[in-house]
Amino acid sequence: MEKAASFLSSLLGGGGDAGGPAATVTSVLIYPIKSCRGISVPQAPITATGFRWDRQWMLVNSKGRGCTQRVEPKLALIQVELPPEAFAEDWQPTPNDHMVVRAPGMEPLKIPLASECATIYDVSVWEWSGSAYDEGPEAAKWFSTFLGNPTRLVRFKEESETRLTDPDYARGYNVMFSDGYPFLITSQDSLDALNEKLEEPVPINRFRPNILVKGCHPYAEDLWKTIKINKLTFRGVKLCSRCKVPTINQDTGIPSPTEPTETLQKYRSGEVLLPSHKNKRQVYFGQNAVCKESLSANGEGRIIKVGDPVYVTQSFSSSGEVPA
Repeated sequence: MEKAASFLSSLLGGGGDAGGPAATVTSVLIYPIKSCRGISVPQAPITATGFRWDRQWMLVNSKGRGCTQRVEPKLALIQVELPPEAFAEDWQPTPNDHMVVRAPGMEPLKIPLASECATIYDVSVWEWSGSAYDEGPEAAKWFSTFLGNPTRLVRFKEESETRLTDPDYARGYNVMFSDGYPFLITSQDSLDALNEKLEEPVPINRFRPNILVKGCHPYAEDLWKTIKINKLTFRGVKLCSRCKVPTINQDTGIPSPTEPTETLQKYRSGEVLLPSHKNKRQVYFGQNAVCKESLSANGEGRIIKVGDPVYVTQSFSSSGEVPA
């Protein structure tokens, strides 16, 4: 345990020289429908709830409860496309713009991006419940047919609903249908270190980050308290505890019985990393983050691009300081 804590304490933010970048953004990833396949984009604008379009939609069951891969691994097979211009900073959809959804054995489904929808109530995800826009009977039939259960597609109702992050970790920030925080930052270097220990390497899509970086020490992101990307300030607020989703093959929708969680348990568990924390068996991979500028009404210039350098401006001094 002491060796693990010492290793974390030695990671002062990355592999760059003092004052230089610690890493570089190599992928920007958006997940328009919660728990479905993500989209890798060259850039994405930041809104009050995270990247634009991220987890703006969610599938719900007959009781209005959000569906995730934890219960329905087949969600991994659902592909989503948005117009390329949707990731420009000031783009607004027209009635001719759609989100296109595809899945094996199904005809493509088009969801209008600028149409009025009816409101449904008693929609819930984790601790939150409220109203949402219902994307209609055609979408409901499509998803119900593919999943084999009554399912509806809903869209977060920004005009009247608010979903706050946990105030114990990030007071005053909002999300849509994300599990808990607006951004998840991971590094390719951490994935490479994990894959060296696995018999069968896994891709980064098992961990579903929003911002993937490269060029730092493995797991350096654990200690990133404050970083700058394109003059935007991100604050690391909580290590990302992992559920069963990383065990699900995102290309087939088939879960593995144990990996990579079993291997992570050996050196990325609370018992190893954070012996003073109560969740000894929990495993961690990645850093949940918020963006300071997302709180500002003036959104001009708030965009993250592939190739942006990452500068660490403040680090946690030891693993004991890292929220989890």
